[in-house]
Amino acid sequence: MDWQDEGVVLSVRHHGESARIVTLLTEAHGRHAGLLRGSGASRGGSIQVGQIVRADWRARLSEQLGYYALESLGHPGAMMLDDPARLAALRAACALIDAAVSEREPHPNLFAATRTLFTLMAEMDDPGDWGALYVRWETGLLAEMGYGIDLQSCAATGATADLTHVSPRTGRAVSAGAAAPYADRLLVLPGFLVPGRGSTDSIPVDSLQAVQDGLALTGHFLENRLFAQLHAAVPQARARLLEILRGQAQTPAQK
Repeated sequence: MDWQDEGVVLSVRHHGESARIVTLLTEAHGRHAGLLRGSGASRGGSIQVGQIVRADWRARLSEQLGYYALESLGHPGAMMLDDPARLAALRAACALIDAAVSEREPHPNLFAATRTLFTLMAEMDDPGDWGALYVRWETGLLAEMGYGIDLQSCAATGATADLTHVSPRTGRAVSAGAAAPYADRLLVLPGFLVPGRGSTDSIPVDSLQAVQDGLALTGHFLENRLFAQLHAAVPQARARLLEILRGQAQTPAQK
């Protein structure tokens, strides 16, 4: 048994003295693990989380772990080494996929979105820009896993304008007027998530607070829907991202 595919490196774990077990999100074969012999190196250098690779997988039987030969096609994380927040976002995305996606179940749309996310993040410096893109990616992950948030119209009135909040119970948007009496019990909907006000092809400049609101929104549904259904905790890598962003938000006030 063998196949060739492109993939994003989700995790790299030691196996014995010199081998590594590498888990990829591949375009056609889903989340797939394999054994990489040697020191964890590939053609093109060492293998790191977030790296884009060309993978050759071989095994005697399809159900076996099998062996990888990997060739690096790009390393977005290498362009984020001086930015702990961006690097944390890359690692959080990889950890979420690794924990949430069933093994060997194809998700070509998720692969494409993740590769695009990492490529664009590597070119962005402002946390408002890449943060908005990352939050949109998390909404896409929720939708891909069957827990999408409905932001098309107000759950109470059907209005499509002035959407400002989301119900934590139903996952549906709520307009400002309908939300007013219950605002303290609703999740804030940042403007960059409102349909028609930006896409992955047009990234608006948003404040760090809006990004944090977006992460609070997606985080609620990651924890209480997706990972609750999996009977698992949200990966710590995402908590690390939140910690770094909160620190950045507090820094200007402390000066």
